[in-house]
Amino acid sequence: MTKTARCPAFLVSAPASGQGKTLVTAALARLHRKAGRRVRVFKCGPDFLDPMILEQASGAPVHQLDLFMVGEDECRRLLHEAAQEADVILVEGVMGLYDGNPSAADLAACFGLPVLAVIDGSAMAQTFGALAHGLASYRKDVTLAAVLANRVGSARHAQMLEESLPPSITWLGALPRDAAAAFPERHLGLVQAAEIADLDARLDRAAANLPAAAGWLPPEVAFAAPAAGNGPERLLEGVAIAVARDAAFGFIYPANVACLEAMGARLAFFSPLHDAALPECDAVWLPGGYPELYLERLSANRPMIASLRAHHAAAKAILAECGGMLFCLEELEGQDGSCAPMAGLMPGKAVMQPRLAALGLQQAALPGGTLRGHTFHYSRMQTERAALTRATTADGRQGEPVFRCGSLTASYMHFYFPSAPQAVVRFFMPLQ
Repeated sequence: MTKTARCPAFLVSAPASGQGKTLVTAALARLHRKAGRRVRVFKCGPDFLDPMILEQASGAPVHQLDLFMVGEDECRRLLHEAAQEADVILVEGVMGLYDGNPSAADLAACFGLPVLAVIDGSAMAQTFGALAHGLASYRKDVTLAAVLANRVGSARHAQMLEESLPPSITWLGALPRDAAAAFPERHLGLVQAAEIADLDARLDRAAANLPAAAGWLPPEVAFAAPAAGNGPERLLEGVAIAVARDAAFGFIYPANVACLEAMGARLAFFSPLHDAALPECDAVWLPGGYPELYLERLSANRPMIASLRAHHAAAKAILAECGGMLFCLEELEGQDGSCAPMAGLMPGKAVMQPRLAALGLQQAALPGGTLRGHTFHYSRMQTERAALTRATTADGRQGEPVFRCGSLTASYMHFYFPSAPQAVVRFFMPLQ
């Protein structure tokens, strides 16, 4: 393995959420791709929706980088691997540059990633420079290499923003306000890429809106090789796992799929919305998503529910995460008050809330290891089922319960499988 791999790279960050990081990262990815460059994009922190957009923009799978959930060693491996094959690496940050523990700034400092700050300039002039100066000077181990202004009203507005910057910060230019290039949103964030019919047109428009200076390659970064290590043992050799994947269940980390396959599992994807039965399988994985948007259709697909119930009655394993767990309950109530019966594999009911109910990184101590992941949901659940265990947050507070109901393991947590592969194996093996 090459000891060090060098590649131009940027961490695209901002002073806060909602500044336009995803739009700019996607636009840059599309711009470099159209120029014939091989682009690899990563997302800092746990996220399913932004990576869908970024994958469409770059043409390659988008993996997570997070010092807690993924771990420093695995982040190093992913970056080193990307640097060996890519012409440019883009990492989209999470929240504001210094928000969270670990933060996007921690990732930048750990791997020497220069930062491109995206700042919404729509309601400011000279304060733009003060914000950029603050981002640049807050920590000595973080290098703010350039700034790009978003949602700028005119050439004169852009000029005022540029003139406000200290000379040590490179002005990359400005993006105009443009609703035709923006990505639609809903309560968990961006609308899923597959649901945006004109996504490629929006990406091309966003790339065309970028200033000319955005086309230059960022500074080159040296990515050290990871420590030598073996992949996970093939503890799922020959195990057939049916994975739900459609508009209602799409929150799947590419790393989780790769982890299952590396352990020898054979994956078959199916749709609880459209299919009448599970594919032939030994285990089922119901990932998170938007079951609340498809209450009637999920409830009306009685053949699929009967297939799931038969699988469960045969003591075959099921893992249900967040939205997948809601589908396993007896009933789910949407934000509009409409209720529908679900699969009924687990006692209880969930009700969608108008506001966020839980958010954050968590870890669960399970047989086989401590599995890391995150929670992010707008529902509240009531169940008589006692928790098998409870996760804890990154700073030690009580987190989400993990339930066991026969062969079903269910939780609001979205698990990151590579963090503890031997714990994951137990999710997909039959009851002993």
